[in-house]
Amino acid sequence: MGKRLLRALAGEAVWPPPLWLMRQAGRYLPEYRALRAEAGDFVSLCTTPALAAEVTLQPLRRYGMDAAILFSDILMLPWALGQGLRFAEGEGPMLPPIRDAAGLATLDPARLPGAIAPILEAVRRVRAEVGDAALIGFAGAPFTVACYMIEGHGGDFAEARALAWRDPALFGALMALLTETTIIYLAAQIEAGAEAVMLFDSWAGLLPPALFRRHVIAPAAQITAALRARSPTVPVIGFPRLAGLLLGAYAAATKVQGLGLDTAADPTEAARLVPATMALQGNLDPLALVAGGAAMADGIADILAAMRGRPFVFNLGHGIVPLTPPEHVADLVRLVRAA
Repeated sequence: MGKRLLRALAGEAVWPPPLWLMRQAGRYLPEYRALRAEAGDFVSLCTTPALAAEVTLQPLRRYGMDAAILFSDILMLPWALGQGLRFAEGEGPMLPPIRDAAGLATLDPARLPGAIAPILEAVRRVRAEVGDAALIGFAGAPFTVACYMIEGHGGDFAEARALAWRDPALFGALMALLTETTIIYLAAQIEAGAEAVMLFDSWAGLLPPALFRRHVIAPAAQITAALRARSPTVPVIGFPRLAGLLLGAYAAATKVQGLGLDTAADPTEAARLVPATMALQGNLDPLALVAGGAAMADGIADILAAMRGRPFVFNLGHGIVPLTPPEHVADLVRLVRAA
């Protein structure tokens, strides 16, 4: 039979569909908040294998998801390359901005193996305990990670986007470094036990079509091709958030086995843009999950009706938000499993 998520990513129309949720391990769970307090700071939580593994497994124990996604952060890659990273309470991630060649020169790929070793140990620990669930590893896609590295924090990433136009050579050099090291990072997660990997391009939709093709599609295609050459049986899920009509171009060029749909995507229209054998993943509004009740049930029913008969993985259109009631997640699991 095999694991349900992996069957769907292999092109099988598994029904009821396998399900997991982006940010399913996190601040909405009281058991997470207890461990977060024990760790002291977020980076320590991500790099203490016992704690990171425990947080990864918490939603499986509570809800019985079909997959665990490694608890970490997309910015652990720049951290591993030597860029400072801290998470300020109420402000999100903060990094010293990289906006010139001198800043780029401070990044050291030689640091990567040692820095990611605790993260890989967490992967091994989770893989030993996931049972019938699949273990998903992940990384941020190069464009989204570059946005934070250049800007130094979240926001509309105006400085990062302007740099892509103003100094394409510098921006391209950073993208090349991130593409190369993302391949190394995801390949190491696969070697440690990840059974699928996901590439998060959360800010892909900020780019106009020409830059989207250059800085979203091209790096993702390079990463997926390299991973497939090394580990041909391990599926890749792409998530080019807010790609809109460029979803089809992304799917065709990258040949990912799974395509994550954001909240704004119409599943029926998305299905017309991609091969029938490509698994779609998504895309309930996280705030419908917060609302719960009939609103959530109707949203789930609409998505299931649109996706029946094709490879599909139920998920959200973006990550769980902290104010989500845990009991609403249990209701979601029940409704999807009853389909």
